[in-house]
Amino acid sequence: MTVLGYELVWATTWGEDANECVAPRLGLPRLPVVPWPEPSEEEERDIRAGRHWKTRPIVAWAAGRAFAWVDDEITGADREWVAAHHEGPALLHRVDARVGLGAEDFAVLTGWVRSLGG
Repeated sequence: MTVLGYELVWATTWGEDANECVAPRLGLPRLPVVPWPEPSEEEERDIRAGRHWKTRPIVAWAAGRAFAWVDDEITGADREWVAAHHEGPALLHRVDARVGLGAEDFAVLTGWVRSLGG
Protein backbone atom coordinates (compact mmCIF):
# COMPACT_ATOMS: atom_id res chain seq x y z
CA MET A 1 0.00 0.00 0.00
CA THR A 2 2.77 2.45 0.82
CA VAL A 3 4.22 2.16 -2.71
CA LEU A 4 0.96 3.52 -4.16
CA GLY A 5 1.81 6.99 -2.85
CA TYR A 6 -1.09 7.24 -0.42
CA GLU A 7 -0.91 8.83 2.98
CA LEU A 8 -2.21 5.82 4.89
CA VAL A 9 -4.36 6.14 8.00
CA TRP A 10 -6.34 3.66 10.03
CA ALA A 11 -10.10 4.22 9.78
CA THR A 12 -10.97 1.30 12.01
CA THR A 13 -12.70 0.73 15.30
CA TRP A 14 -9.47 -0.98 16.37
CA GLY A 15 -8.04 2.51 16.88
CA GLU A 16 -4.43 2.48 18.08
CA ASP A 17 -4.63 -1.29 18.50
CA ALA A 18 -4.34 -1.51 14.70
CA ASN A 19 -0.82 -0.13 15.01
CA GLU A 20 0.06 -2.73 17.63
CA CYS A 21 -1.67 -5.81 16.24
CA VAL A 22 -2.29 -5.39 12.51
CA ALA A 23 0.44 -3.10 11.15
CA PRO A 24 3.36 -5.40 12.05
CA ARG A 25 1.67 -8.35 10.33
CA LEU A 26 1.21 -6.29 7.16
CA GLY A 27 4.65 -4.72 7.28
CA LEU A 28 3.19 -1.25 7.76
CA PRO A 29 4.72 1.54 9.83
CA ARG A 30 2.83 3.17 12.69
CA LEU A 31 -0.03 5.12 11.06
CA PRO A 32 -2.31 7.96 12.17
CA VAL A 33 -5.76 6.89 13.34
CA VAL A 34 -8.97 8.66 12.32
CA PRO A 35 -10.62 9.77 15.57
CA TRP A 36 -14.21 8.64 16.00
CA PRO A 37 -16.73 10.97 17.64
CA GLU A 38 -18.99 9.92 20.46
CA PRO A 39 -22.33 8.48 19.28
CA SER A 40 -24.79 11.22 18.39
CA GLU A 41 -28.21 11.89 16.91
CA GLU A 42 -26.48 12.81 13.64
CA GLU A 43 -24.86 9.37 13.57
CA GLU A 44 -28.22 7.72 14.23
CA ARG A 45 -29.76 9.66 11.31
CA ASP A 46 -26.93 8.53 9.05
CA ILE A 47 -27.44 4.91 10.04
CA ARG A 48 -31.19 5.13 9.44
CA ALA A 49 -30.44 6.63 6.00
CA GLY A 50 -28.26 3.63 5.15
CA ARG A 51 -24.94 5.42 5.57
CA HIS A 52 -22.05 4.05 7.57
CA TRP A 53 -21.39 5.91 10.80
CA LYS A 54 -17.76 6.32 9.66
CA THR A 55 -18.65 8.33 6.55
CA ARG A 56 -18.87 11.82 8.11
CA PRO A 57 -15.72 11.48 10.24
CA ILE A 58 -13.70 10.17 7.29
CA VAL A 59 -14.83 13.06 5.09
CA ALA A 60 -13.99 15.48 7.91
CA TRP A 61 -10.53 13.88 8.24
CA ALA A 62 -9.94 14.22 4.49
CA ALA A 63 -10.82 17.93 4.70
CA GLY A 64 -11.26 18.36 0.94
CA ARG A 65 -8.20 16.27 0.01
CA ALA A 66 -8.44 13.35 -2.37
CA PHE A 67 -8.99 10.12 -0.47
CA ALA A 68 -9.66 6.44 -0.99
CA TRP A 69 -11.65 4.59 1.64
CA VAL A 70 -11.46 0.80 1.59
CA ASP A 71 -14.00 -1.00 3.77
CA ASP A 72 -16.25 -4.03 3.76
CA GLU A 73 -19.35 -2.04 4.75
CA ILE A 74 -19.45 0.80 2.18
CA THR A 75 -22.82 1.29 0.47
CA GLY A 76 -24.24 3.36 -2.35
CA ALA A 77 -25.67 5.71 0.28
CA ASP A 78 -22.12 6.42 1.49
CA ARG A 79 -20.95 7.13 -2.06
CA GLU A 80 -23.86 9.50 -2.66
CA TRP A 81 -23.25 11.39 0.59
CA VAL A 82 -19.53 11.75 -0.11
CA ALA A 83 -20.21 12.98 -3.66
CA ALA A 84 -22.55 15.64 -2.27
CA HIS A 85 -20.44 16.72 0.73
CA HIS A 86 -16.77 16.28 -0.19
CA GLU A 87 -15.04 18.81 -2.44
CA GLY A 88 -12.14 16.63 -3.55
CA PRO A 89 -11.90 13.36 -5.44
CA ALA A 90 -12.92 10.29 -3.48
CA LEU A 91 -12.91 6.56 -4.10
CA LEU A 92 -15.06 4.43 -1.84
CA HIS A 93 -14.03 0.86 -2.54
CA ARG A 94 -15.83 -2.06 -0.95
CA VAL A 95 -13.90 -5.25 -0.28
CA ASP A 96 -15.12 -8.69 0.70
CA ALA A 97 -14.45 -9.13 4.42
CA ARG A 98 -13.94 -12.86 3.91
CA VAL A 99 -11.11 -12.24 1.44
CA GLY A 100 -9.55 -8.87 2.28
CA LEU A 101 -7.52 -6.87 -0.21
CA GLY A 102 -6.52 -8.77 -3.32
CA ALA A 103 -4.77 -8.05 -6.60
CA GLU A 104 -7.98 -6.72 -8.18
CA ASP A 105 -8.45 -4.26 -5.33
CA PHE A 106 -4.88 -2.99 -5.65
CA ALA A 107 -5.47 -2.58 -9.40
CA VAL A 108 -8.52 -0.41 -8.68
CA LEU A 109 -6.59 1.69 -6.15
CA THR A 110 -3.59 2.08 -8.46
CA GLY A 111 -5.83 3.01 -11.40
CA TRP A 112 -7.59 5.63 -9.31
CA VAL A 113 -4.29 7.21 -8.23
CA ARG A 114 -3.16 7.30 -11.85
CA SER A 115 -6.44 8.91 -12.91
CA LEU A 116 -5.58 11.75 -10.52
CA GLY A 117 -2.20 12.21 -12.17
CA GLY A 118 -0.31 10.32 -9.46
